[in-house]
Amino acid sequence: MSTTSTAVATHHVPDGLPDRIQHYINGSFVDSVGGETFEVLDPVSNQTYVTAAAGQKADIDAAVAAATVAFNEGPWPRMKPRERARILNRIADAVEAQDAHLAEFETFDTGLPITQALGQAQRAAENFRFFADLIVAQSDDTYKVPGSQVNYVNRKPIGVAGLITPWNTPFMLESWKLAPALSSGCTVVLKPAEFTPLSASLWAEIFEQAGLPTGVFNLVNGLGEEAGDALVKHPDVPLISFTGESRTGQLIFGNAAPMLKGLSMELGGKSPAVVFADADLDAAIDSTLFGVFSLNGERCTAGSRILVERPIYDEFLERYAARASKIVVGDPHDPKTEVGALVHPEHFDKVMSYVEIGKSEGRLLAGGGRPEGLPTGNYVAPTVFADVKPDARIFQEEIFGPVVAITPFDTDAEALELANGVRYGLAAYIWTRDLERAHNFSQNVEAGMVWLNSHNVRDLRTPFGGVKASGLGHEGGYRSIDFYTDQQAVHITLGRVHTPRFGAA
Repeated sequence: MSTTSTAVATHHVPDGLPDRIQHYINGSFVDSVGGETFEVLDPVSNQTYVTAAAGQKADIDAAVAAATVAFNEGPWPRMKPRERARILNRIADAVEAQDAHLAEFETFDTGLPITQALGQAQRAAENFRFFADLIVAQSDDTYKVPGSQVNYVNRKPIGVAGLITPWNTPFMLESWKLAPALSSGCTVVLKPAEFTPLSASLWAEIFEQAGLPTGVFNLVNGLGEEAGDALVKHPDVPLISFTGESRTGQLIFGNAAPMLKGLSMELGGKSPAVVFADADLDAAIDSTLFGVFSLNGERCTAGSRILVERPIYDEFLERYAARASKIVVGDPHDPKTEVGALVHPEHFDKVMSYVEIGKSEGRLLAGGGRPEGLPTGNYVAPTVFADVKPDARIFQEEIFGPVVAITPFDTDAEALELANGVRYGLAAYIWTRDLERAHNFSQNVEAGMVWLNSHNVRDLRTPFGGVKASGLGHEGGYRSIDFYTDQQAVHITLGRVHTPRFGAA
């Protein structure tokens, strides 16, 4: 087992940090009605750097009321697609213009390496640009029955969308929900994760400068069991889009059921990366390392279970562990850093508890604790366990950190059984040169998304979502537009309609 490479431990504090974080309701920054607040830590020092307003039911009520007025009386839902698209493109321009600033804030707030945070800011801009293009190009179905009927689809925004976002890559994932909701003509109430409210606070100014009408965007910070719960239960919010863990998704499902709310939920994952003996081994190692250790391992689509065919198993382990041991862990603001600090001490403790569990469930090849030279902060060395049995907790449970379990297999059937043998089904990664095997395996693996000979490189037009405990519904491309709109069928009679004349006799 080798020692993980570490960058110099420093504590970079970006310029322009706010002295407090407020809600943004009906075009104004406001404190909580009752004055409630919570403290926000940065993950390098684990010290409070700002106090944020903690939303309660009264704050959610005010935000929903503003969004409802903006939807019922304001111009946004009634704008032509091109008019909305112009504003969405201005939002994208503003995000691109300050991507370095956004990345600085995101890195400070989350512990994400600065080079990866910059990429997430740029993806956020692309999300808005994509949906600006999509709503202008969108067409709906029309069906003609000659001489009898014309039938067409009238698409209408549903109303106030409740958006609940996670703490991993928060700014980008907020854009993933905001862009399609706004492009569809909905108004929104955003509840960002309490661990990482900093970058979300920047949306208000971006939207104002782009010309988004007042009341269309509202932001309420706070805890999930307070602000999030109130948003889910609010009778005037017909839609909830949630990204987070599966247990929270179950609670949301139950709380939304009495009102029959529309739900889109992207939940947890324990995704397999299956490496067959005929794979391009160099590419597979590069990809599977990136797939689990990028974003500090705090990613829902991480390939955190690697299944390797037995003939190449030993070579794969040796090369993989050697590379993992050289991953640079350290100051998130250092461009050389590849793995930064985990988001919060609570999450650090959770991940470290799984590392200790793994020491009795597998053979430790790399990592296994705090990196040398980093005595403080939420740092975990990239950790590799081999020979992990399929019933092991580190094989079955989502760790959401820089920890990977590697397991051998002998046959395609065994690989498929291992791949499908967990409660999750978000993503899967298949490495093989055999075209027939690639398609058959991909179509039989229980995952909402499959990548062949690649890590997670996504086309925004495709559906994003999981099966089993990994989610409910799909977003992405037109599926996002479908979620935020009602599709009304309109039937127009062109000729005489034969109608049985009840009662005429």
